[in-house]
Amino acid sequence: MSESADLNPAFAEPCIVQRELPRPVALEQLHAHPVAARVLAHRGVISPDEVDYHLGGLPTPDALPDIDLAVARLLQARESGQRIMVVGDYDCDGATSTAVAVLGLALLGFDRQRIDNLVPNRFANGYGLSPAIVDRVIDTMPVTEHDGPPLILTVDNGVAAVEAVSHAATLGIDVVVTDHHLPPPVLPRARAIVNPVLETSTFATRALAGVSVMFYLLLAMRAALRERGETAGSAALVELLDLVAIGTVADLVPLDRTNRILVEQGLRRIRAGRSRPGVYALLKTAGRDPARTSTDDIGFAIGPRLNAAGRIDDMRHGIACLLAEDEASAAQHAEVLDGHNRRRRTLEARMRDEADLRLTVSDVDDQVAAAEAGATRFALAVHDAGWHEGVIGILASRLKERWHRPVVVLTTSEDGSLKGSARSIPGVHMRDVIAAIDVRNPELLTTFGGHAMAAGMTLVAHGLDAFERELEAEVRRVLDGVLPTREWLSDGQLTASDITLDLARVLADLAPWGQGFEAPQFDGEFVVISHREVGTGHLKLVLQPVDGTDGMDAIAFNHEDCYRDGQKVRAIYALDVNRWRDRESLQLQVKHLIAL
Repeated sequence: MSESADLNPAFAEPCIVQRELPRPVALEQLHAHPVAARVLAHRGVISPDEVDYHLGGLPTPDALPDIDLAVARLLQARESGQRIMVVGDYDCDGATSTAVAVLGLALLGFDRQRIDNLVPNRFANGYGLSPAIVDRVIDTMPVTEHDGPPLILTVDNGVAAVEAVSHAATLGIDVVVTDHHLPPPVLPRARAIVNPVLETSTFATRALAGVSVMFYLLLAMRAALRERGETAGSAALVELLDLVAIGTVADLVPLDRTNRILVEQGLRRIRAGRSRPGVYALLKTAGRDPARTSTDDIGFAIGPRLNAAGRIDDMRHGIACLLAEDEASAAQHAEVLDGHNRRRRTLEARMRDEADLRLTVSDVDDQVAAAEAGATRFALAVHDAGWHEGVIGILASRLKERWHRPVVVLTTSEDGSLKGSARSIPGVHMRDVIAAIDVRNPELLTTFGGHAMAAGMTLVAHGLDAFERELEAEVRRVLDGVLPTREWLSDGQLTASDITLDLARVLADLAPWGQGFEAPQFDGEFVVISHREVGTGHLKLVLQPVDGTDGMDAIAFNHEDCYRDGQKVRAIYALDVNRWRDRESLQLQVKHLIAL
């Protein structure tokens, strides 16, 4: 724990919260291993069918809003040979959505040569479909005597593009929107808006990623073609599930049963060697074994490399990598993406050091003074004119994790405005916080949007001080003046005899784990037998359970060395299967350590 954390009572030691069964359930029916059964029950699983991830368990697409309208308009474009421009987003979900749209339309008999894609540049164009992007579509696909206006198909964006869709209509361009973001009060007048979070949706889940919304539109088109008796009605859309899995995991949507089926089926394709060349090229650059691909490999290897393209440059290489048809071209694009990711990590490390210094020296001192007066800061806003706009979101995430407060990180754009990225903690809906600030101060924000845990915004050039005051006041109001304690959820304690490689394998087989269906972790008391620093800020330990006699290998990533051999500690940990040179062994992956 840092010196600042010791000084400030707002940074009290996190508490361990034991998960409870949300409802009575017969554990023996869920799994033969009692620990595995308990883990599943803690996550609301009441039947073994809920962890049987066959494709037949997926809901049908007919309950999605405007799905019939979207199918009809796209099939009309197919029959007339109309050109289609897929407009995506510059993150991993947007890249996979774009690739799924292009590949899926081709599988359904659309002319691949008549399909193109366009992703706005984060720095030049901002997010999503805009009037300027509509103009770029016309520049790319001009109207000629042979070709009329193209059809725009948005993926992972568009539900808020009121002005852009109106502008497209003046140019004779129809727009079909597929999106999963929260809608504004007034929807764009598109030909169709397929979005599971619209009020009119009766679809089985509201948690689809953008890539899954597009996949479901393809499923609906295939069903329509099957009714017509066309051969495309039996198109193998299952070939796209690897990309669906990647976009779903990377976008951190809750892994309800629908999403777990989509992710698990995609992972199986990757492990079986039936994925895209670009996926294997990305895994290779990250040194990951495709045959053992997990959600962690997507979250920490594939996703960051694709996201880095949009953060550092633009998404061209990311989409090109996913669309590549051969290993050589896929490898070239993957190397470019890996280079972008290395640069992103370098920028992030520098920015994090600068932010930590600023917060430790200045803001934390202010918080200590406030705490002595009976108050504390409830939110943090950090600005530097030189910070890279594409990395401020990651920095906000890192600072939020460290300080356990809503954090907004801002940088200065070329026009002098302040671009910000926010990350939040449980109990604070960040988009609602920003919206409340906007209502009280309509002159302060020029644009904003986002979700509960993440948001983006643009402030007027001299709005930083006012925004800081409003952010602090609104977060304090939302939390009723009580800053929540950081919590570590535990699936309970294990006896020394339970902590085995066999149990680690059993739990791994229950995957996919992810957002809303978190991987199991446990708590218990151990004695530190030995410890040493490895890599950049990691701890390699040997821990002995207090009720056992044998030491166990453990790794604590990004953890300060403030322990001594022989010390008793309480650990929050997961059971991990460590693989080295075709040998498997048990390793405890330590999430948090508390000295006793």
